[in-house]
Amino acid sequence: MTKKERVRAALGGEEVDRPPVSMWGHDPPREWQPEHLVASTVEAYRAGGWDFIKLNPRASYFGEAWGNHYEASRDNQRPELVDAVVKDVADLDAVAPVDAFAGVFGEHLQAVAMLVEEVGDEADIIHTVFSPLGVLGNLCGEQRRFQQLAWEDPASAHAALAALTETLDEYAEAALERGAAGIFYAPLQWATHDQAREAFYREFGRPYDLQILSGLRDAEFNVLHVCGDRNMLEMLLDYPVAAFNWADRGEGNPNLQEIRGRVPAAVIGGIDHQRLPTMSEEELAGQVGDALSGGFERLMIGPGCSIPPETSPERRAAVGRLVRELSAAG
Repeated sequence: MTKKERVRAALGGEEVDRPPVSMWGHDPPREWQPEHLVASTVEAYRAGGWDFIKLNPRASYFGEAWGNHYEASRDNQRPELVDAVVKDVADLDAVAPVDAFAGVFGEHLQAVAMLVEEVGDEADIIHTVFSPLGVLGNLCGEQRRFQQLAWEDPASAHAALAALTETLDEYAEAALERGAAGIFYAPLQWATHDQAREAFYREFGRPYDLQILSGLRDAEFNVLHVCGDRNMLEMLLDYPVAAFNWADRGEGNPNLQEIRGRVPAAVIGGIDHQRLPTMSEEELAGQVGDALSGGFERLMIGPGCSIPPETSPERRAAVGRLVRELSAAG
């Protein structure tokens, strides 16, 4: 099968020769210009032998779009927040839609188009979009600050979320227009019990998630990614996406097999992203084998979240090699 045939068959619950496999992670020093981001992404894709590509831009760029200031990445470190734009309710009231085609958004749409032009004939590309709640939490700097502001003035909180949704909806659609096969949609840590109560997420997260995802229904490869341990994935299983990705090996989270039988979508996971850099070959083979043990239907092998930058090229390539070897062995 070609890579695209394999992915589409997995998404549709059809027979595959083996499950598709892909990994993704940050390359902090090379995430600041579209051409460098694309080059890094293609290098990792080629070296790993991935079946699809998740474009993994710097995590700060959504905050940058609305005015947050960050210190650029050094070595393998994430960008460091210098100043957040939302400090009180008055700042919350000032959150407004921005141009979805300009600034950092324009740069990343350019990266999508460049990536599609270079390898889009070979493999599907999905583009990362943070949820409105995820972006607003970043604009507040400290995540708990938004919870406090939402408690003080829920109307202002909803108005800010609506403004962000307007732009993010337009931006996600623009990525599809440039050739992305779908959106990798991430509520970040908000969809975890460590960060918020379910009632809070139902009010300030879910309505805006559904507004964006419902507008992207025609895309074939939308993915919901839920970060962290003790997540709220089971509350989100009715989201209109083609696949779910989460830390299936994270503490308090359901495993792949528990979710596969409950949704008509595919599941992506099986690999403990945090431990990947130091995992032995035997343990990695055990994780791949465990993921494959429930059969190939609607299964893709991938990390529970972005793999650490220090993960060696050999360890990244080992994931794809083991998927191919163990799938062939039956």
